[in-house]
Amino acid sequence: MEIIRKGPYIMESKKAYLFVTCLVDNFFPQVAESAVCVLRRLGIEVEFVEGQTCCGQPAFNSGFWQDARTVAKRFLSVFDREKDGFIVCPSGSCASMVRIFYRELFEEGDKEYGSAVNISKRVYEFSEYIVNVLKETDVGAFYKGRVAYHGSCHLIRELGIREEPIRLIRSVRGIDFVEMKNYDVCCGFGGTFSVKFPELSAAIVEDKIQSIVESGADTLVSTDMGCLMHIGGIISRRNLPIRVMHIAELLASR
Repeated sequence: MEIIRKGPYIMESKKAYLFVTCLVDNFFPQVAESAVCVLRRLGIEVEFVEGQTCCGQPAFNSGFWQDARTVAKRFLSVFDREKDGFIVCPSGSCASMVRIFYRELFEEGDKEYGSAVNISKRVYEFSEYIVNVLKETDVGAFYKGRVAYHGSCHLIRELGIREEPIRLIRSVRGIDFVEMKNYDVCCGFGGTFSVKFPELSAAIVEDKIQSIVESGADTLVSTDMGCLMHIGGIISRRNLPIRVMHIAELLASR
């Protein structure tokens, strides 16, 4: 079995724990199923840890840090029991919450701090895990379509993941990949931002929709279902001939 060293930790690359996220679990279960399909195709033993819930990001972003700590403690208690594998998340947003902001929720001296540091080093966004840990770009996918990519804010600006999803998309057989103007500009979702500032959110997504239409793409792919839900809502209401897909769904296509 291949062993990967990351900092002081030694992990088996053939095993991963799936953190599904709230949106995927409640509204888009096919994304989790696709992620499992792709990882198994790459020889990864995937486990779903029972008892996992939200990472605490909605409360954290809304300023309710004590509530966020309560949820984060639950997350830590569930995932810290399993110390021998990576935690793979089909969301740059949720992955960044655990990796980056848990260290703001818990300070040195808190009994949860050590667990937060340990888990922050084990959490990987889905595309990042495939490209940077497994060292794969061609996962044997096939998709016939003209595909554009939207880079989510948290993925790019907090995790620094920019090229990994694009490399995976370009490796899909049969695909016609088109570079969309301002692909890395916010779509206007921002979780509770779209609820608190609906007019501003709507104006931002209008620019994104225009970029998608101008690209001529018939499929929009991203790494975060929050973005795709937001963009897809406008696409659906306007009956635009554009399909939205999580990158895991695209890579699962044969």
